[in-house]
Amino acid sequence: MASSASRGRFTPLAEFYEKATGLEPHPKSNADFAGLNRADGLFIGFQRVDHYRAPTWPDQTVPQQLHICFNVETEDDLDETEAQLLEWGAGKPNHQPHDEAKARVLTDPAGHPFYLIKR
Repeated sequence: MASSASRGRFTPLAEFYEKATGLEPHPKSNADFAGLNRADGLFIGFQRVDHYRAPTWPDQTVPQQLHICFNVETEDDLDETEAQLLEWGAGKPNHQPHDEAKARVLTDPAGHPFYLIKR
């Protein structure tokens, strides 16, 4: 997990994922479109959407829009990473489809579910 040096420069969702991944903000990021990138070419874009509706999970009334998994090494790492992400604005749905010693579902600040998985 990384800390953000760009707080307030672009979308809150991009700020969340910048902290969670340690990816660098694209220099042309702004409040309407933000990008995070890595030297090897990986790029994740975040676009502001008028009248946005968060995914409903686990039902699919409003379908998921992405699927991201973050790997951690140990159950302690799982606990620590979950706590940090919750502090940064993640949520934790009541529905947890897997053994919580191995995997957890959280939601980002815009409501997209993602996984923390112990390798």
